[in-house]
Amino acid sequence: MLEFCCVSGWLVLMLVCWSPAASGTNVVIQRDAQFDMTYDDTVTSDNQTIYSYNHTVSRNKTEGVRVSVELLSESAVSPVLFVVRQKQAVLSFQVPLILRGLYQRKYQYTQVGRTLCQPPTKAVAETQFFYVDVSTLSSAGIHYQLRVSRVDSFTLQTDKKFSFNATPSQPQFFKYVFPDGVDTVIVKVNSQKNFPCSVMSIQDIQCPVYDLDNNVAFIGMYQTMTTTAAITVQRKDFPSNSFYVVVVVKTEDEACGGPLRFYPLLPDELLDAGNRSKTLDVIVSPAINSEVYVMGMLFCLGIFLSFYLLTFLVACVENKRMNRKREGLLNPDASPAETASLLGKAPVSPYEYGSFADNGSTLSSEAVTDSLASADGNYGYMDRSLESVARSRQESLSSVEEDDYDTLADIDSDKNIVRTKKFLCVSDLARKDKRILSKKYQIYFWNIATIAVFYALPVIQLVITYQTVVNVTGNQDICYYNFLCAHPLGALSSFNNILSNLGYVMLGLLFLLIVLQRDILHNRALERNESTALECGIPKHFGLYYAMGTALMMEGLLSACYHVCPNYTNFQFDTSFMYMIAGLCMLKLYQKRHPDINASAYSAYACLAAVIFFSVLGVVFGKGNTAFWIVFSVIHILATMLLSTQLYYMGRWRLDSGILRRILYVIYTDCIRQCSGPMYIDRMVLLVMGNIVNWSLASYGLIKRPNDFASYLLAIAICNLLLYFAFYIIMKLRSGERIQCLALVCILFTAVVWGFALFFFFQGLSTWQKTPAESREHNRECILLSFFDDHDIWHFLSSIAMFGSFLVLLTMDDDLDTVQRDKIYVF
Repeated sequence: MLEFCCVSGWLVLMLVCWSPAASGTNVVIQRDAQFDMTYDDTVTSDNQTIYSYNHTVSRNKTEGVRVSVELLSESAVSPVLFVVRQKQAVLSFQVPLILRGLYQRKYQYTQVGRTLCQPPTKAVAETQFFYVDVSTLSSAGIHYQLRVSRVDSFTLQTDKKFSFNATPSQPQFFKYVFPDGVDTVIVKVNSQKNFPCSVMSIQDIQCPVYDLDNNVAFIGMYQTMTTTAAITVQRKDFPSNSFYVVVVVKTEDEACGGPLRFYPLLPDELLDAGNRSKTLDVIVSPAINSEVYVMGMLFCLGIFLSFYLLTFLVACVENKRMNRKREGLLNPDASPAETASLLGKAPVSPYEYGSFADNGSTLSSEAVTDSLASADGNYGYMDRSLESVARSRQESLSSVEEDDYDTLADIDSDKNIVRTKKFLCVSDLARKDKRILSKKYQIYFWNIATIAVFYALPVIQLVITYQTVVNVTGNQDICYYNFLCAHPLGALSSFNNILSNLGYVMLGLLFLLIVLQRDILHNRALERNESTALECGIPKHFGLYYAMGTALMMEGLLSACYHVCPNYTNFQFDTSFMYMIAGLCMLKLYQKRHPDINASAYSAYACLAAVIFFSVLGVVFGKGNTAFWIVFSVIHILATMLLSTQLYYMGRWRLDSGILRRILYVIYTDCIRQCSGPMYIDRMVLLVMGNIVNWSLASYGLIKRPNDFASYLLAIAICNLLLYFAFYIIMKLRSGERIQCLALVCILFTAVVWGFALFFFFQGLSTWQKTPAESREHNRECILLSFFDDHDIWHFLSSIAMFGSFLVLLTMDDDLDTVQRDKIYVF
């Protein structure tokens, strides 16, 4: 029976080799081949060569095998097919190798090198055979060279750098095995050359290995690179406790921000790829362990909890001081000088260029601008008796509703007289019922709380989807992390960038508690009918403070959401509440001495919504779009001019069909008929400086057209806020007021912290204005506790600086708490 089977096998083989269907001249040549030997041979359609190799495979040692082929015939009509048959895998490729680029461009490579996939073996040592089949359909002989060699350092060692070369047709991959006690490693690949563009991939130990430009993205994690790539790998993601590090050089550089080659003249024209060899280094290092995670979280909590402790101590000291002051006031033996000292009174001097006597009804064409807007054009309110100005506050507040108050004709005339005085006091702009104003400003808090809920929920849903896409597809070009300091936790790829935003939330909550404490104390003082609470100091309205604290907390939440997967499509999440904070701070500064005429919550949030709308348009359409920048610059300048007019005339003007006539009238009366300077010099100085700054920013944007439109818009808001804040401080000191010790400490501390924060902000560890590969060129190692990078420190410092800025706004006018409001000047 055995002899019959052998004879039958020989007959089948003879029929296959010599039958007419198989062509009588077709010859199959099989030869035993040796490693590290180069075989020069020729193949035609009439012969096929099979090279037989054998090597010993060990369970404890993986040995790499590489097949290198070069086509020596220059004008081959048909390609040569190479098929490598292994025990558990088959690898095939043709030479010349055709790789496609963008727009179906074809690149031809005559030198091909492939590393064989090495399936694991269960035996301690095993001899395995593999075969290299060479065939072609070309009737003419094609000359080729074949070399099979063992790969030195196929298994990467921990913390040992290994250098190698790669081309699009000669990719490389290596194996790494997790050592005992190491659960997370970071794989870094570096090169001295930016181009050619390449891809680094992490794949599981399985066959086949996807190591060509057209299939490297099929499985595993991958990222494009110019000079730097880094991927953090966790043991839990690889059941075999090992993985392949695959490096592929791309056929084109467009994915890395390089130039795009010319279009082929013909659809099937083969392009010369040129020299696309790249030298790279790979090193695998252990990542941080769980102890570093715990230390990082405790450090973050400790920093911000210390502010709670410090605030508690300051509150205790302040409460003790207030008790001493109250005891001094109740002491009948205290002298008037001691009482004044306990009250902290300071003389408030009038402006150097005028006296309080000038606060009468000094009028010019500027003072009557609003009256020109009336239908009959008469200066009706000038003929009214000034007795209406002297009416009691209770009589002028006969209506409880603010809208009813503003629609009374006599009260409107009263506004024209009061608000157009040359020198205004806070008492002139704090005439409305406190209950109505408190409700008005509480709307700021409730509106921003509602906005926060409706804004945050879809944001959280979206970033979770982003992170899921990254984890499922393995495409790490979606998110712009600092990959050299991105520590994963659970499904999150960069937990440290999320954790560092905790400061915004904790310090925002602390600010809300401080405001709440002040609000309670003020309400108690009102219930006791204390004169200092009723008629002294800057009117206390806390609604905007509550809105600011809420905005700071939301900035932390949304910044954390942005850093789940930072990229240009969700950068708006990180900046939206920055615009809110800047706008609310400017509104609060203005409200301090203009409580009756400050913007309503609805109009303020509508303006901020318009800002965010333009931010989205700029991110999507602004890059290099001249038309967009022209439209935006015109709107920016017009908005600046309208706001300047509103502030200069204290709202006593109208934008209607008669505006041009009134402008011409002012020019004629103040510039032609008589040359007179501005009535409100201080306001004019501020507005001139503001217009210079905003016109300069608009010109810069129109000329330079920066790619990061969102940051440009934020810079406009911050510049205007800083300008107004500086003006407020200067005018406060110029008016004879003083800054108390606590507020002065807050100002100095905040200025120093902002300086350090901006230093770390401008380090620029990544940028979505470039390609992901170019962004990784800016990546840097962790600098704090091996856990936090420069941007994390920016989060720490900026949250502290914002908290300090809010405290400055809260405390900077505490020196006026015992000063009558008719002695506090408006500027």
